[in-house]
Amino acid sequence: MGLIFLRTTIIFIALLAVMRLMGKRQIGEMQPFEFVITLLIAELACIPMADISIPLLYGVASVVTIFFLHQLLLLFDLQCKPFKAVVGGKPSVVINKNGIDISQLKRNHLDLSDLIESMRSAGYFSLDEVAYALYESSGQFTAMPREDAPREEKVSLPVVIIDDGKYDQKNLALTKTGRAYFERILREQHIRSARSVFVLTLDGTGKIYLQCRGERYRAFRVCLPEGSEW
Repeated sequence: MGLIFLRTTIIFIALLAVMRLMGKRQIGEMQPFEFVITLLIAELACIPMADISIPLLYGVASVVTIFFLHQLLLLFDLQCKPFKAVVGGKPSVVINKNGIDISQLKRNHLDLSDLIESMRSAGYFSLDEVAYALYESSGQFTAMPREDAPREEKVSLPVVIIDDGKYDQKNLALTKTGRAYFERILREQHIRSARSVFVLTLDGTGKIYLQCRGERYRAFRVCLPEGSEW
């Protein structure tokens, strides 16, 4: 019985460590240790039911071990704040007053497409609509809108033109523009190469959201080429 308790504890700690290292992409609405507990209980309950050669008591002992580990973690969670941050993680601010925090995205194994998808799910379609955005420790996305966000008379979906230094050929074709058109815009903004650009989006009104690595974002308007609409 003692060996079952020890083995279950080791598996639990290993799974918890892996889930924390994998970042917020893999977590839904639960804390990491709650997600691990859910996975383990489901598996431990199935093993003795599927294999009659394994005594039922072994499965029950493992599930009870998980219960005691859960109660122990909750106790530490309430009594020790540093422990809570280590086990459950802490919120990650991915958008602030300067724009996208690239280091926080990478730390949580997220990229630009993940961020834009989360924003759309929250009802925001333009990166400059949000003053602050963060991923909670549970992985849930939360955003605070900008109070001074301009009210657009014409609604148009922004598309990503440059993503982490690379042009999106599909969106260049969609907007009926080309690399030369955006290279000219970058030169006007005193940017030597698209490789230094983390994100550039364009909407149908000619509004551009531009952010280079290590710099504050810029939002401005340009004249679209004739026939460029979507």
